[in-house]
Amino acid sequence: MSAEPARAPEPGRAPGRHVLILGGTTEARRLAEALAGAPAQAQAQAGDEARAELRRGGPACPPGQAVRVTTSLAGRVAAPVLPPGETRIGGFGGPSGLARWITAHGVTDLVDATHPFAERMSFNAAEAAALTGVPLLALRRPGWTPGPGDAWTFADSLADAAAVLPGLGGRAFLTTGRMGLHAFAHLTDTWFLVRSVDPPAAPAPARLEVLLDRGPFTLEGERELLARHRIDVLVTKDSGGAATAPKLTAAREAGIPVLVVRRPPVPEGVAEAGSVAGALRALRYDHAH
Repeated sequence: MSAEPARAPEPGRAPGRHVLILGGTTEARRLAEALAGAPAQAQAQAGDEARAELRRGGPACPPGQAVRVTTSLAGRVAAPVLPPGETRIGGFGGPSGLARWITAHGVTDLVDATHPFAERMSFNAAEAAALTGVPLLALRRPGWTPGPGDAWTFADSLADAAAVLPGLGGRAFLTTGRMGLHAFAHLTDTWFLVRSVDPPAAPAPARLEVLLDRGPFTLEGERELLARHRIDVLVTKDSGGAATAPKLTAAREAGIPVLVVRRPPVPEGVAEAGSVAGALRALRYDHAH
């Protein structure tokens, strides 16, 4: 599937609410759909709570006040699926660059809906919000927790995970993202299966099979994948979400240990929402007081 051309934001537009979403996650896209007036798509995907919010009339869109939505994507995926509204791709040049962009484009609300492991961007967003005085909301999906039957080992970083991995299994399903493969490149005795939207670049493990695919993934598909490749350990980041990822359920059913990389620290003092519905409520609240 090829990407649509990015819809570039225009500086100097008429005043009004302008929400800048730092995106790259499913939640970011669903929030953009809700704010940009695409309720059909949002109601189909955002879950019961968000659907109820949208049926109440679009809480982030007060009567007579349009909401302009821009989603910023890092540009790490070659053919991203673009959300509705305006889109920009690429970095800002640090917190000062982000602050300049916010000011130049009349941003009234900043939402950090980046991946839980996009640590640098979250801190840049917090600093830019402080520089500009624009309110910042972090849309952070809840982390995963092990349940009955799970055999999880935790690591604080990719490097720590690489140190622990050889003791857990020899055929690893590595789902930590193609950008972190270098941390496992020195493990010559471990066979890796990596799933990625785009082909990974070197350095990477020598014994590596790459599966080019884009989610969402089903439980049935994950069961088949683990069995077909004789996986005996799953390595993942605590990306989290409202529901447990199918790969974790499949690993539990198969009795496969899971090596989980913990989330990095986040900026303190930032308002948070754990769901799209919560973000919609927070955006309405912030501008009603």
